[in-house]
Parts: sequence; structure tokens; C-alpha cells
Amino acid sequence: MQDWLSTLSDSPPWVSHTVATLILVLSVVLGRGMLSRWVRRSTKASPDMQRRWLVQIRNALLIALLIGLIIIWGAQLRAVALSAVAIAAALVIATKELIMCVSGTILEGSGRGFSIGDRVEVSGIRGDVFDQTLLTTTILEVGPGHQTHQYTGRTVTLPNSLFLTNAIINETATDEYVLHLIVVPVKADEDLPRLERALLNAAVNESSSYLDDAKRNMERIGSSRGLKSLSVEPRVTVQLVEPGRANLVLRLPAPARRRGQIEQAILRTVLPELTRPVVSEGAD
Repeated sequence: MQDWLSTLSDSPPWVSHTVATLILVLSVVLGRGMLSRWVRRSTKASPDMQRRWLVQIRNALLIALLIGLIIIWGAQLRAVALSAVAIAAALVIATKELIMCVSGTILEGSGRGFSIGDRVEVSGIRGDVFDQTLLTTTILEVGPGHQTHQYTGRTVTLPNSLFLTNAIINETATDEYVLHLIVVPVKADEDLPRLERALLNAAVNESSSYLDDAKRNMERIGSSRGLKSLSVEPRVTVQLVEPGRANLVLRLPAPARRRGQIEQAILRTVLPELTRPVVSEGAD
């Protein structure tokens, strides 16, 4: 017996731990069998009480087995846990950007931020969505600036991680028609009512062919989303941006894919009015 214990103490740690684990498991199994037999032979306890004791004994022995295994294999478990944490941390650091891109794709998809063909702006980059993968989104750039609706001829590939920290502005969320703004800067001493009428008449002429369709489209979107339908009739507002300068802001409905064409048609129509010199009262 002493020789066997001496041999066991001189053996590698895993051998002694394995033997201790076997002894622990055997003790738990034997202890459960003996306690269960004692409970079943008890004539004073009701069947419900016996089942309750059996469940408590089983759970107590399982907890004891778990504690014993942790005590026996504690050092090895700590080493494995540290190794697992180190590997996991290295993987997260190495694949951080990939994880963020996939997370951005999931976030955008769950929120339905845009679809292929929509005109969006993300992190100051504006254009039409051309392609999207699990990691990147490709857009056909539109610009320069927010008032231009022409393609620049460049494609921009965005990492989808941008969707985690930047707002997605979808300019074609209504798909068919949008409310488009045209800003016309003028001098404050200009004949503003005349210029306002010119802008409004040009907008009415350009939108008359599709105004009814735009109204129905906005009403359908409002009812489906529980919102009050927006007025689509063209209107002009005046903004005083600085002393001596003003902006005439024209709002009108426009087909989502033809905003640039309609804006150019309106500006070319009112351009003669904008460049006409102001005639002072009393002049010959």
C-alpha cells in the first residue's frame, strides 16, 4: 500500500488527478445509492416526501462532485481558462474590423435603412447604392455637394462598420416621389414677390403632370405608417441668411429619379427673372 502511494505521488500530476477523480465519482455514486436505498426503506416518510429527499440528495451530490472536480483540477482549469481568454482576445483584436462590418450589416438590415438603388448619404458620402456585401457597400457617387444630382463617375466602397456610428440619410425612402428643395440666393433689395411668383409658377408647370400621383403616393405612405399625409403643393418660403442676402426656398414634389432634371428645368425657366435688373420707382 505504501509502495503504491509512493508511486502515485511520484507520478505526473494528471495521473494523480485522474485517480482522485475516479475515487470522487465512485464515492458519489456509492453515496447516492446508499442514501437512496435508505430513503426508500423509510416507512415514516410519504411518497412525496421521499421523492423530495431523493431530488435533494441528487442535487447535493452533484454540487459536491462539481466542487470536488474544481478542487482537483483547479490549476489545470485556470491554465485552460487563461489560454482560452488569450486566444479569444487575440481573435477579437485581429478580426475587430470584420466583426464591426458584419455587425453594421446586421444593424442596417434589421432597420431597413436602404435598398439597392436608393440614394443615401453616409458620413458625408452621397450616392446611389449599387452593391452590398456582408462587409462593404458600393455606391455611385453623386455631387459635388447636396444640391447636385449628377453622377461624378466615381464609385465609393464603404465599410459596413460605418453604419454603427453614422446616421444613414435615405433621400429616396418613399421610392416614387420625394419632397425636393431648391434654394435660390437673391439680394434682399430684389423684387422678392416677383421672384417668388416666378419660382412658384415654374414649379406648378413642371409638377402639374404628376401632382395627383404624388398626392396619392404621400397619402398611401402616411396611412401605412400611421402619419399625417404631407402637403405636396409647391410652396416658396423666404430665409434671411445675412444682412442684404436672402434665400428663396422652393419645395415641390418630384419623382425620386428625376429631381435633378426638374430642378434644372425650373432654374432655367426663372433665370431671366433672376437676372433682370431692378427698376426703381420714378425712373424714366
